[in-house]
Amino acid sequence: MKEKSIIHLDLDTFFVSVERLINSELRDRPVLVGGLGDRGVVAACSYETRKHGIHSGMSMKVARNLCPEATVIKGNASTYTKYSHLITDIIKSEVPSFEKASVDEFYADLTGMDRFFGIYSFAKELRKKIINESGLPISFGLSQNKVVSKIATGEAKPNNEIRIAMGDEKSFLAPLSVNKIPMVGNKTYQKLISLGVQNIKTIQEMPLEMIESVLGKNGKTIWMRAQGIDHSPITPFYERKSISMERTFNNDTIDMTRLKATLQAMAESLAYQLRNANKLASTLTVKIRYSDYQTYTKQVKIPYTSADHILSPKAIELFENLYQRRILIRLIGLKFSGIVGGNYQINLFDDSEKMLQLYQSLDHIKNRFGERSVLRASTLGTRSIGGTQNPFNGEPPIVLAHRKQ
Repeated sequence: MKEKSIIHLDLDTFFVSVERLINSELRDRPVLVGGLGDRGVVAACSYETRKHGIHSGMSMKVARNLCPEATVIKGNASTYTKYSHLITDIIKSEVPSFEKASVDEFYADLTGMDRFFGIYSFAKELRKKIINESGLPISFGLSQNKVVSKIATGEAKPNNEIRIAMGDEKSFLAPLSVNKIPMVGNKTYQKLISLGVQNIKTIQEMPLEMIESVLGKNGKTIWMRAQGIDHSPITPFYERKSISMERTFNNDTIDMTRLKATLQAMAESLAYQLRNANKLASTLTVKIRYSDYQTYTKQVKIPYTSADHILSPKAIELFENLYQRRILIRLIGLKFSGIVGGNYQINLFDDSEKMLQLYQSLDHIKNRFGERSVLRASTLGTRSIGGTQNPFNGEPPIVLAHRKQ
């Protein structure tokens, strides 16, 4: 079996690095990016602040108290999205197929490229090109699978590179903390620590049955990853990857209140699906079909987001710009595309801790009782928008069409 070569690339402290690129005076200084008020949340923090115990998701007020000398910056999602697209384009120009795991994280399968030049040499040249053309620091890990490469990147940081040769995976992983394994969250970590399991070597030496009895269904995956074994494939990045909804009305309508409420309900349903799958969208498209069956669409690029309060107004604004004929409407639709992995962190620049907690609470209720369990008053008249199915389990693009109402 031919040795595979999987590279994992991760931009170092992405938001902070972009701010330092814009303002060189911030270099080597402690920097916090996020909400500016006392109710704000830290979206990103520089390495200089981490030694004070600061981490993303922390209250900005607490972070300021821990590191009073830090420069606090209100982030700009549009700027970060622009640089994310720039890095994507560079990688796309050099690598036949790659996975965009998040706004600042990428995987690529370099297997077979040694027919032309050394894979490690190519990886180093790719990193050098990204740094030269973007001005941003980036690290990579290179190994035979995604998990080991991702862990290696973490060990390479900041702004460095590591190659793990085939056969060296277990010895590389052995001394590292168990929380370095992707999938080991805080609860799992605490459970392992309570059992005296601190480093990966201990898991490597444990019988599979024992780790399964402790960690349940995830035990086998964690045990395999501790051995340096991972078969997860590269998921090729498609710019058009999308989720969408359409609504055909039983009776053609020009009722603006009803149309906008339907569109808002669609936006909220799709945004919930994004958050539930830990995804972000960067393109929004509205579709109108008039009573004479003429169909029009309008599209806009947006900063990466999964937030209702950003996506819903943008959808309605796009609808208002698109609706020009002033005749009855038969169908409206909404699509989110340019989807990548990522969490709510990129939306924290304008949001307070209260807003973050609100989204977490609403999503928790929807996950438990169904998507229609919590609705805005303005969308109550829109029947059966959304569902419980996770569209990201299938192959993109995905269209969720609904019955006439």
